[in-house]
Amino acid sequence: MKIQEILDRLNVKSLNKMQYQAGDVMVNTDNDLVVLSATGSGKTLAYLLPLAGMLNPKLDKLQAVVIVPGRELALQSYEVFVHMGCGIRSMALYGGRTTMEEHRNIQKTNPQIVFATPGRFNDHFGKGNIVTDNVRYLVIDEFDKCLKMGFHDEMRAVINSLSFVEKRVLLSATDTDEIPNFVNMGKVTRLDFLTDTQIPDRINIFMTRSKEKDKLNALYFLLCSFGESSSIVFLNYRDSVNRVANYLSDKGFIVSSFHGGLDQKARENAIYKFSNGSVNVLVGTDLASRGLDIPDVDNIVHYHLPIGEEEYIHRVGRTGRWQAKGRAFFLLAPDEQLPEYVKFTPEIYLLPSSVKTPPQPRMVTLYIGKGKKDKISKGDVLGFLCKVGGLNGCDIGRIDVKERCSYAAVNRDKWKFVVERSVGEKLKGIKTVVELIK
Repeated sequence: MKIQEILDRLNVKSLNKMQYQAGDVMVNTDNDLVVLSATGSGKTLAYLLPLAGMLNPKLDKLQAVVIVPGRELALQSYEVFVHMGCGIRSMALYGGRTTMEEHRNIQKTNPQIVFATPGRFNDHFGKGNIVTDNVRYLVIDEFDKCLKMGFHDEMRAVINSLSFVEKRVLLSATDTDEIPNFVNMGKVTRLDFLTDTQIPDRINIFMTRSKEKDKLNALYFLLCSFGESSSIVFLNYRDSVNRVANYLSDKGFIVSSFHGGLDQKARENAIYKFSNGSVNVLVGTDLASRGLDIPDVDNIVHYHLPIGEEEYIHRVGRTGRWQAKGRAFFLLAPDEQLPEYVKFTPEIYLLPSSVKTPPQPRMVTLYIGKGKKDKISKGDVLGFLCKVGGLNGCDIGRIDVKERCSYAAVNRDKWKFVVERSVGEKLKGIKTVVELIK
């Protein structure tokens, strides 16, 4: 396994100190490992890179289990592993789709590593869909959340089903008081890269006040002042997310909503459009604070104050990923004060006295009705958009090829031209449909 080739595929220039040390412990010692490092510091790659080299690609058995608290992190971790291109078969297992559908995919894929939520993993194990006799490695990502008291029964069942584990790796951006005995940790190496503030210096924290108790108008002015940059607005309740998202949409913003009341497809679409630049404002609950690998979030807005320091850390960790810079804003009503866990006074951010029309994202997302089953690649889609659609490379963003369709981010000012020119045209010799995803 050539590490530099993998890093190049992931557009990662080099590993940081935390990633080097984590890999050294995993590969060169028999110790179990606990890694504490800020959100956005690259913990997923810190364990995946060494783990990929520890698995045997010639052994057609499940060898590693990665347990995560939610479907978004399961998908994100799985996608990072796929993009690494190490020749190890993998799957993401999570709720929101039938166990039978996943079982068919398990039989088809015969995964050597799975990324799973605890409940779905237990479901498959209980039905005999997964055999764990050859599982030697257990990773618990965001272990602080997975090992909370309310999840002990589920996690105990997971670990009881993994009788032959030889190495355990636990990672999180926030610590826990203790690791339960049922995790069966042996001799432990603990890597603690958390600072006292737990907020990296590259993230600037600001505070702005609304003149009114209802902060919607202040939020509008705040987001307008950001221009075309991307922003996540955090709220504490689903109904509030819907209210704020509807208000911003009525004002002219292109918005995605994200909370636990949405079905899986709606949540995936919301994150996809935000990550590919078709939406520049994501309004969500704290569900959006974990497990989302969106590298270019410029601004975080606390519309509702975080309910605790842990939630605050994970929210702010959505910006300033890796070595990027970011900003986070407390939007306070006249009677609101900063939480006690904020030990410093943020810089004051003055709202503009007037604003122009809300900025529109540069891209839109097009649906293309052919995918992997039609032997379509990203290069085929790119060529089609340039040759048939008349676009230049700078007009095209992220392209994703799914099993039965493809998605492409294209310049907002040119999508109509692409759709019109694509009518009746063929993609790799096959007539296809090209439509705007609203």
